[in-house]
Amino acid sequence: MHRATIARDISWLSFNGRVLQEAADETVPLRERIRFLAIFSNNLDEFFRVRVATLKRMIEVGKKGNMHLETAPEIILEEIQDKVMEQQKEFDRIWNEIIRELKKQKIFLLTENKLSREQQKFVTNYFNDEIRSSVVPLMIESLQAFPTLNDKSIYLACKLSKSNRSIPQRFALVAVPARRLPRFIILPSKQNDKHIILLEDIIRFCLPQIFSFFGYDVFSSHIIKVTRDAEIDIDNDISTSLIQKIEKGLKSRKKGKPVRFVFDKEIDASLLTYLVKRLGLTQKDNLIAGGRIHNFKDFINFPESVFTLKNLRKKPFIHPQLKNISQVTKAVLQKDILLNFPYHSFDSVIDLLREAAIDPEVQSIKITAYRLADRSKIINALTNAVRNGKQVTVVLELRARFDEEANLEWKEELEEAGVKVLLGVHNMKVHAKLCLIKKVHNKHTIHYGFVSTGNLNESTAKIYADHCLLTSDRNIMADVNRIFHYLEQPKTRSKFLNACKTLMVSPVNMRKQLIALINKEIKNAKAKQLARITLKANSLSDELLIGKLTEAAKAGVEIKMIIRGIYCMFTENKKFKIPVQAVSIVDEYLEHARAMVFFNGGKEKVYISSADWMVRNIDHRIEAACPITDKDIQQEIKDILQIQLSDNIKARKLDNELSNQYVNPRNTKKIRSQVETYNYLFRKLST
Repeated sequence: MHRATIARDISWLSFNGRVLQEAADETVPLRERIRFLAIFSNNLDEFFRVRVATLKRMIEVGKKGNMHLETAPEIILEEIQDKVMEQQKEFDRIWNEIIRELKKQKIFLLTENKLSREQQKFVTNYFNDEIRSSVVPLMIESLQAFPTLNDKSIYLACKLSKSNRSIPQRFALVAVPARRLPRFIILPSKQNDKHIILLEDIIRFCLPQIFSFFGYDVFSSHIIKVTRDAEIDIDNDISTSLIQKIEKGLKSRKKGKPVRFVFDKEIDASLLTYLVKRLGLTQKDNLIAGGRIHNFKDFINFPESVFTLKNLRKKPFIHPQLKNISQVTKAVLQKDILLNFPYHSFDSVIDLLREAAIDPEVQSIKITAYRLADRSKIINALTNAVRNGKQVTVVLELRARFDEEANLEWKEELEEAGVKVLLGVHNMKVHAKLCLIKKVHNKHTIHYGFVSTGNLNESTAKIYADHCLLTSDRNIMADVNRIFHYLEQPKTRSKFLNACKTLMVSPVNMRKQLIALINKEIKNAKAKQLARITLKANSLSDELLIGKLTEAAKAGVEIKMIIRGIYCMFTENKKFKIPVQAVSIVDEYLEHARAMVFFNGGKEKVYISSADWMVRNIDHRIEAACPITDKDIQQEIKDILQIQLSDNIKARKLDNELSNQYVNPRNTKKIRSQVETYNYLFRKLST
């Protein structure tokens, strides 16, 4: 049976393939190529923890579990295995190429067998001073219950033997404490050389010290890693608080079922067989032979100091409407302002909150928080607001995947400061990025704040491309106020969510309104009028919306899309009256913004949104899509989208085969959209 859409998980692997392409690109600086390999590795780990684990659970449940899939999960898992193995080979090829390039720059990643006498002495001292106390070897054959191998950790699987065979060989495990200690240690070296050793290779060098008690003198050791099911299954036990469920889920995540076992392909065969048996794995459990190094995600922190050429990333600049002004607040109360990160500075958002914190006319601040920076200036501004007598409410999403633990800590800190913390809605993540500030001036209540496509995180705002609308628009703020009313008492105040008139809100009206907007374009196309849809999102997988876009293309609607990640629509179809243009841009910054433009018979409707076109975002989360009414800002969004659609350096075609072919320049002018977007916005400083 022919699939109506491309399988979501295969599409995601294709996206990760685009990340791998950046690592392979010789025009990308060497430090950034290593970074892209690290991102690829981290992405793949998350994919196995979440998606592969989900497919495995579907198989366990049986037919009821895969009712939402066109293809049986067993078949999808086989496709995943083939694709992952293919990508792993490409990963190894790129890494070997990068090692050669590092050597040309006199940067050497040394193993324990390549150390000079001086370096051996340094490594021994470093081990004794910094590492020894964190290393506990496990003689696994003598343990009745095999130890639980932690997800995200790497282990040295060791085979110990005696050269004269006077004692039998034994197996052992040593956890590499890379979460507590640096993974990369710079070694003493000749003046022009830079030598680096990995933490696990220092441990390898010191294995004779670690196991001296047992009398062995021959050691072989290889890295292994287990990836576990990461889903937190929150049951419906109403007597247990959400916090307790999250904490319980975090503990169980560490003991989740293994979904992948990665090992050094040079590992001793008898040791590998033993480990696979003790872990209760089979050949169907994604046993992946790799190279010497695992947990490559740590390479995102590869020492920058060893490179002659430093990071030349351009610094963000202040938005022209906020430059040389005394208060961000005054500018926002006069006119809508669109911040485009990472080109515009995130400081303007922090300044808006800082001003609200000390403004005697401000009575309250309400804000949603999904992923926060480690030392969040947002939180600092909010706690200062409490000290200044403001009522501060933070809707903290405890279920932000892999940020649950950090958000539990933020909850404690906020409540200690006197902030009212709300924990979202039962069975729905709060993913909308909203802020509402209430100010009373001359007895008149004024609401202002912002609606954003990205997280309120000053760290990621430097590398995530997002839109943030600073506004005091009464209609927008009225709906934001309604959403917060609902979030404060979701069981009794659902009427507020249903009353939203300006924002498209998930799960109440976004799907209905998106379909209505697409239907309008279909109607106009059938009437021989110009009809056009431009969509930018992280992911497109919702089958109903894909069906409407397919119907629109058949009717003659011009459809152009920029989808970074999951893309499940078949783009090429002989029945499409106008070919669908769909591209994915993977470059220095992560394209995270969501924007939509509907031609609407010439009266264009432009939106920014927190929601991707996925079932989870449209039906199972609190999301908000905000209309842009300011003509200048509308034009700015359209211009940025057009720049991205013109990219012929970092854009890949999204075709039916997921081939990831680059968009080739049709003329001599090369357009790299992130560079062009920076230049476009920077020029506005002088106009």
